[in-house]
Amino acid sequence: MTTLNDQGPAAGARDGGAGGWDPKAEAGGRKTPLRLLPRAALEEESWALAHGAKKYGAWNWREPGRRPRAMVYAEAAMRHLIAWMDGEDLDEESGRSHLAHARAGLGILLDAIDRGRLEDDRPR
Repeated sequence: MTTLNDQGPAAGARDGGAGGWDPKAEAGGRKTPLRLLPRAALEEESWALAHGAKKYGAWNWREPGRRPRAMVYAEAAMRHLIAWMDGEDLDEESGRSHLAHARAGLGILLDAIDRGRLEDDRPR
């Protein structure tokens, strides 16, 4: 549960303490803390998604009738992680970080799960 202290200094204290009570900060404190996402990770993942958009079309996994297969994206993410673990920082085709490509694939999986569109073909 989020408390006023979790929201940072903008929230202030409800009882008129330092900074005063800020109802917008209190409401914002109950929402996803997007401020915690590292800028470099977001930027690199965006470049990886842009590379995929050029190759396959932007938001292609959301096209009507498409159901992303879990293992296709999981295996792609694993290949990028293994390449990175083997000392290869950048994907040869895109020139972008293997870690960013792994994040992009995992992000697509999370999006498909959230939208109820994932074809769950994980081994039983």
